[in-house]
Amino acid sequence: MKKIFLLALLTVLGTTISNAQETSKKSKKAKTTTTAAPALPKVDGAGMVFENETIDYGTVAHNADGNRQFVFTNNGNKPLIITNTQGSCGCTVPTTPKEPIAPGAKGVIGVKYATDRVGPFTKTVTVTSNAAGQPSKTLTIKGNVLPDAAPAATKS
Repeated sequence: MKKIFLLALLTVLGTTISNAQETSKKSKKAKTTTTAAPALPKVDGAGMVFENETIDYGTVAHNADGNRQFVFTNNGNKPLIITNTQGSCGCTVPTTPKEPIAPGAKGVIGVKYATDRVGPFTKTVTVTSNAAGQPSKTLTIKGNVLPDAAPAATKS
């Protein structure tokens, strides 16, 4: 009688563990499902869609690396040609892609902010291109540059 009870108990436990493992495998598979990125709207001509139109530096140290990148995609059916990028002041220096950006391709506009200037800042970069419907686009950078730490006072 004990053998039958133990055999029945082991069968029930084995089935429960087996089902739990299968459920666990299914839930892991469900969690790894990826979703496709939303398709960019197509433009007749050259197009320019930025991943972000504002870069927030956050709080940065005095003289920290001020380089950042605006990444964009040409969502048009013709090459995108950026003819000019202009910072709102001398402390904001953008870099312009030299080659046309093919339809569907990504490009980068670099910007360097002079982090030797202490305090909060908000600056713009104006991008001029052949993008259909938006020959001029304004991008924004913002943040706060901290002053250097004050030297500790020495006791005499």
